Amino acid sequence: MLRLVTAPVERWLTALGRLGVLLGDLGRGLRDVEVWPALTVVQMRRIGVDSLPIALFISVFTGIVLSLQASYTFTGAVPLYFVGTAVGKSIMLELGPVLTGLALAGRIGANIAAELGTMRVTEQVDALETLAYDPTSYLVVPRVLAATLMFPVVVAVAIAAGVLAGLVAAVNLLELSAVEFTHGLRLFYQFKDVWFGLVKSMSFGFVIALVGCAWGLGVRRGAEEVGQATMRAVVVSAQLILVLDAFWALVLL
Repeated sequence: MLRLVTAPVERWLTALGRLGVLLGDLGRGLRDVEVWPALTVVQMRRIGVDSLPIALFISVFTGIVLSLQASYTFTGAVPLYFVGTAVGKSIMLELGPVLTGLALAGRIGANIAAELGTMRVTEQVDALETLAYDPTSYLVVPRVLAATLMFPVVVAVAIAAGVLAGLVAAVNLLELSAVEFTHGLRLFYQFKDVWFGLVKSMSFGFVIALVGCAWGLGVRRGAEEVGQATMRAVVVSAQLILVLDAFWALVLL
């Protein structure tokens, strides 16, 4: 019974320790400026540009569903132009960054963990050390920087697509004009709505890449552990995204 209680705590403390060690290595790896800049550009395309289709798919249908559900909720009680307010606020502040982050945790976090885990198992990481390359500056720094920089870009596009999809759904499926939707969208708009979501998404990208690298480089015992590390990286990334989401809500709102 005691083991059932202490095992999750032990796992979380181990995970925090692993992330702390990698953060220290990351700080030292940033000094190798002749190694990571070119690799970061490559990772920015892989992490950012290649993630746009899934982010757009999620945000478009989120905007449509929000528009329809808001109209159903407001019927007979609240002016219908508040659909624009509900869609804008929900996507900018919460659903755009969080849903995109959770989806990309599965795509990017799993990809990084599997890639680095395979490199560890096949001794490619050891080969880098033999050739006097720092694996952190060569493998970790480009991925973490690329995710941190590109997540706000992907989320910004997703937010714009979600709001536009909500507008199209409101005009074509509801008794609402584009002018009324835009009026509701602008009614309670604040610039903080935009940068709040972008700050959150930047922290999500940093955490997803860091966790993927930590669990990938932690693989030791073969292909089976690569699969387990990939799964754990996705789970831990999703949990940390939700924790960070609550943290930023407490700090910035």
